[in-house]
Amino acid sequence: MEAVTSGLNTEIFSAEREWTVEGLPVLTAQVSLPEPVGSENRTTRRIRRYYRAQCRAFLRYCDRWLFPMAARACREALADSRPLPQLQAELSFRVTYNEGGFWSLYTQIREPAADGHILLRRWGDTWDLRRGYPVSLPSFFPHRRGWKRRLLTLAAQEIQRQETAGYARYLDGWRRRLRQQFNPMRFYLTPEGLAFFYPMYAIAPAAEGIPVFTVPYEAVGPYVPVSKAEPSSSAPQT
Repeated sequence: MEAVTSGLNTEIFSAEREWTVEGLPVLTAQVSLPEPVGSENRTTRRIRRYYRAQCRAFLRYCDRWLFPMAARACREALADSRPLPQLQAELSFRVTYNEGGFWSLYTQIREPAADGHILLRRWGDTWDLRRGYPVSLPSFFPHRRGWKRRLLTLAAQEIQRQETAGYARYLDGWRRRLRQQFNPMRFYLTPEGLAFFYPMYAIAPAAEGIPVFTVPYEAVGPYVPVSKAEPSSSAPQT
């Protein structure tokens, strides 16, 4: 029987690819994802396969969607005698919690949009290392009842506080958007509390990036061991 895993040691797995048009580089993709190190077991192998698959999916996305956009921009620049664009896309990660048998992180894509702006896409993953599988958001709450309503209420209170203080702005109808755009897959753990987030543009203008709401554990009562210790493995936040 495999030993219970209390924490996960990782290093960074990196990959890079370049796309060209008529020998001219128009798009580069850079990948940084976690790679388990140390003792091998079913959990570490499963995690390795998961993030290697995410790397392949990201590169396919770049090839099928971003490269045609970059090639079109290159040809238009050549026709107009303008400087050639060199677009970049990045897939990175940050470990946010790594203790008590839970390993939590988010992965994030930074990509060029058709309008010239930068688009951020984020995913949250929380793994139960003792069982070897990701865990769902409702599983952290007693009796699994009322958890969504509590999270939305706390998010609404935080939005009101930010707007009153004048350091953040949200879209009109943000209360309705909070409900409609909520996805229980978009969460991760931190030493300070459970963080859940919304996609860029979902509830706030682009200037606000990806809105994140961190709920102290004592406010919602999830069964998560709480400590102020720093995560043992991380990558730079994008």
